[in-house]
Amino acid sequence: MMSRGFSIYLDLLRFGAALVVLLSHFAYPKYTDGRWLWVRELNLGSDAVVVFFVLSGFVIALVADRKPTGVGGFGFDRMTRLVSVALPALLVGYALDRFGAGFSPEFYAGGVYNPLSLGEMLLRGLTFSNEFGQMATRMGTNGAYWSLSYEAVYYALFAIAFYMRGPRRVALLGLGAVIAGVNILLLMPCWLLGVALYHRAQRPLLPRGLALAMAILPLLAYAVALMTGVPDALFALTGTGFEPLRFSNEPIWNWLLALLFVVHLTGMMTLVKGASLDRVAPAAKWLAGGSFSIYLVHFPVLVFIGAMLPGGGWGGDALLFSLIVIVCLLFAQVFERTLPRFRVMVRVLTAGPSGVSDGAPAVPPSAPAR
Repeated sequence: MMSRGFSIYLDLLRFGAALVVLLSHFAYPKYTDGRWLWVRELNLGSDAVVVFFVLSGFVIALVADRKPTGVGGFGFDRMTRLVSVALPALLVGYALDRFGAGFSPEFYAGGVYNPLSLGEMLLRGLTFSNEFGQMATRMGTNGAYWSLSYEAVYYALFAIAFYMRGPRRVALLGLGAVIAGVNILLLMPCWLLGVALYHRAQRPLLPRGLALAMAILPLLAYAVALMTGVPDALFALTGTGFEPLRFSNEPIWNWLLALLFVVHLTGMMTLVKGASLDRVAPAAKWLAGGSFSIYLVHFPVLVFIGAMLPGGGWGGDALLFSLIVIVCLLFAQVFERTLPRFRVMVRVLTAGPSGVSDGAPAVPPSAPAR
């Protein structure tokens, strides 16, 4: 069973991973004149997304196991979780992109901005089909939005496998795989390792010595791999000449990284069991409650503020980074942290004659937002 200490540790990881993704885009010379280029050279942002996939698989397996609401309730929870942040992120991003590109078109040139119409952006973005098959497209300047297409597919395929049986399950899994395409499926093992981690968490804890080794050795292995160029060597096996793979162009390294991360978390389950983390718990929960917004909104905000403010050395970097985080946390306060109220609103708007929405069991607004 997952301990309170482990839950707090996962919250801190979520927030940290979101900041790493932000930093990886902030590190482009376009915005910070190459002062943070080492972040891009180590490809830390891509690695942080793998961390998110593992954590997502873990959380979804936990929710499905602890909230027996059936496929309808599961679908409602997952869709509202995504849409509550994705819809305002698309609208805010579209507005920032249009205004910023009009103010400084040269700053938005060079592939950072794909000027989709609002209709196409909402259609592709809210169906999460932006990375399906060979129809992949960038959502304005929002370079991070790609992973939501992956997440939505993983949720759907998991629901089919978890809630359905027989030939219908096989047929729907096959259809879903065909619609999603190879790119999305290539990174699904990372997500499934998170599901496996949840099931491991239900078993007895490890001996403390073994747990310590499992927590530390993967971190050392990761550091050594970065120093010795292992990701580049593995990328050469799949990346060169496979441009259509887009964000899935280094699957071998991503699988290895996900495995290392799962081993690390398996060890940490034992190490943080009973740990006194109450002092940091409120802050960890609050920060994690804004991690989705930081991840999903930071890129349009980065480009917009970068176009408005001239570069200014290290002080300018600190100002730019701080402004982005502040805007994202304000966004989270309005949209991400209000998920329970958003779900209540959706239930009211979609309620049938009986006053209960189809497939969505009544849950009080104070329920955990997952």
